[in-house]
Amino acid sequence: MNDIIFYLPSCDTCRKIIKSISPKAALIYHDIKQDPITENQLQQLHAIAGSYEALFSRKAQLYKAYDLKNKSLTESDYKMYLLEHYTFLARPVFVINQQIYIGNKPEIVAKALAALAHD
Repeated sequence: MNDIIFYLPSCDTCRKIIKSISPKAALIYHDIKQDPITENQLQQLHAIAGSYEALFSRKAQLYKAYDLKNKSLTESDYKMYLLEHYTFLARPVFVINQQIYIGNKPEIVAKALAALAHD
């Protein structure tokens, strides 16, 4: 998988992070709303992340709407929800040099930006 960021353009946090990326970075920008993640892409992310759960956002409004916190979800469930609706993907997801950086915690974003700077 090429160096890529999966993001949501309507997400203020994603926009802020994207603004901090050097314009020189050789990065593919993948808008998950306009171009939903494919099963193949999700499987590639899973191979790097080690689980679908790691890619799953519990902050999504649908997580609350579906009352998923009161259900025991399996890896198959996580995969199904990730493919069903873009909001279930933790954002942003960077893949840089076959390393994955998931979410917007400052330490994760800092590592992703540092990896991009060395690219």
